[in-house]
Amino acid sequence: MKNASPYSKRSLKRLADYPDVLTVEEASELLGVCTKTVYSLIKKGDLKKLNVGRLFRIPKREILRYLGIHETK
Repeated sequence: MKNASPYSKRSLKRLADYPDVLTVEEASELLGVCTKTVYSLIKKGDLKKLNVGRLFRIPKREILRYLGIHETK
């Protein structure tokens, strides 16, 4: 019997489907961690953020840098 994935193809987003600047919630979804972990990474300086008023935004290139993925253009 084949192991079924707990994720449906519809629920998984490709990296290209995310906007260039992510909310904390989007970043946590992309990294597969909870929002609390994303806030912790920001506080430790592992993820750089932008402030938009009182809100945090994380550039997608920062997520790629954190994951060790180099952008190709």
